[in-house]
This record gives sequence, C-alpha cells and structure tokens, in this order.
Amino acid sequence: MTYEEIKNECADIQSELETVIPDDINLVIERAKILAVYMVRTGYLLAEAKKLAMLKKSSEICNVVVKLAKEGCLTQTSQNELVKNIAAEEFSTVTWLERLNASCVHIIDLCRTIVSKEKAEMQYLQYQK
Repeated sequence: MTYEEIKNECADIQSELETVIPDDINLVIERAKILAVYMVRTGYLLAEAKKLAMLKKSSEICNVVVKLAKEGCLTQTSQNELVKNIAAEEFSTVTWLERLNASCVHIIDLCRTIVSKEKAEMQYLQYQK
C-alpha cells in the first residue's frame, strides 16, 4: 500500500465520520456496524502508515544526518529535529489515523448510548400502559 492510497482512504473515512448519526434506531445500529469496520481498517492503515514513516525515517537521508551528527556537525537536538522533519508528512498521517481510529471508538460508544436510551424509553413506555 502506498502513502497516497492511505491518505485517500483517510479522507474517505474522515468524510464518513463527519456525517450526522441518524434518528432511526435501526440506522444507528447499522452505523455502529459500519464504524466497527472502519475502526478495524484504520488500525490496519495506522500500522501501514507507521511502517512507511519508519522506512522513510531510516532511509539514506537519515544516514546522512547520522553521519553529520557523528562528525560533530549537528547536536543531538538538531539531529532529532531533522529526522522528525524528514518524515513529517508521514507522521502527520499517522497522527490522523490515530485520531480517526479514536473517533470510530467514540462514535460507536455514542451509538451504543443512543440504543440504550431508546431501549430504556421503550421499557418505560411499556410500564406506563
């Protein structure tokens, strides 16, 4: 999987997560099922994005930075900053995926709460009869 494919899929998932939870309880349950799939998918994409970021970070460019550091041209702080910046976009995507995954968890929790509320209201109405 390429970095661009991961970013495109993140954009699609982001778009899906930004939709409003429906009012119909059956649709809420369906939404939670779909989000469970997205949660698993973002976990996989997160692992792939971390792998790509680490590969870039450990590339030949990083070797040059380390060489410069060993020669005393860079301080440890400067070296760390350069290494972080080499794969900044990749690590930004990693952070995005972490947030997408966490959002899936939170929205699924919200769906569960809505279903529980609906269930409690149905039970309450039955006792009112």
